[in-house]
Amino acid sequence: MGGAITREQGFSLIELLIVVAIILIIAAIAIPNFLRARMAANEASAASALKLIGVANAGYLASYAQGYAGSLAQLGPPGAGCASVSSACADLLDSMLSGVSPASATPIKSGYRFTYYAENAVPTPSTPNNTYSVVATPITPGNTGQSTFCFDNTISIFKDAAGTLTTADERGCKFTWPVGGSVGPL
Repeated sequence: MGGAITREQGFSLIELLIVVAIILIIAAIAIPNFLRARMAANEASAASALKLIGVANAGYLASYAQGYAGSLAQLGPPGAGCASVSSACADLLDSMLSGVSPASATPIKSGYRFTYYAENAVPTPSTPNNTYSVVATPITPGNTGQSTFCFDNTISIFKDAAGTLTTADERGCKFTWPVGGSVGPL
């Protein structure tokens, strides 16, 4: 009954601080690796999307006898401005990548913005698009991706690992994306 002192069970403040410090160290190691993996996945998705655009444009060329599409939206599904499948909306690309839904001339997918270049916005049999190019640039360089990509009717994907090349020419990538340094076909 006397003066026995009992110790309560639990963690001391020092023990809790050590656990928090260990968690912070693990996070400091893991988060940069996660961000690099996400950027690599976004870059792979952008290159894949460019190939899809190329396949869709080859289908457009074969189907409508007026060269390549004049815009990404012309490769997309019917929407508000186009009631049925035609050269104005060929239904060869999904609505996101074609910029039909949400409506955008430069659609965004997986952290990359896609910009399409063609000589004629509305090709016809008398004024066909014989060439085109499309550029994929990261929305936030260093976060959603670092490299930029260009694809054209030569079925080549050019990559600029530094991400400094961000535009192209309606005649194709080779006019603004010279081979050499960090630039070249994949």
